[in-house]
Amino acid sequence: QVQVEQRGGGSVESGGSLKLSCVVSGHPHTKYHWGWFRQPLRKEREVIGAIDYDGNTNYADSMEGRFTISRDNVKNTTFLQMDSLKPEDSALYYCAADGGRNTGPPNYRIVLGFAYRGQGTQVAVSS
Repeated sequence: QVQVEQRGGGSVESGGSLKLSCVVSGHPHTKYHWGWFRQPLRKEREVIGAIDYDGNTNYADSMEGRFTISRDNVKNTTFLQMDSLKPEDSALYYCAADGGRNTGPPNYRIVLGFAYRGQGTQVAVSS
């Protein structure tokens, strides 16, 4: 059984930074992609980006620059570093891992279709 556990999150003042992480266990494949997206209150989900096994990343245009996705393959973990946070970044943040059969480059456009998701973690940015 695949399990994805998210860590991190919390409250931060505007301009601050936070780092989220996710660890997967029981994944049937080794070279899976990770992705991150968020759900602001009363707004649509927004995809942040994706990363492949080799560390190549692909971000949504609006997320480029302040958000950095990375991974540690030995620890089956992905990270989302968030800098220069703004109140509008307040949301429930999710990570997701795909099924592991995608051999192409990372693509943020397909993150919402990834098979395995974390439980979500709340980020609140105060002005």
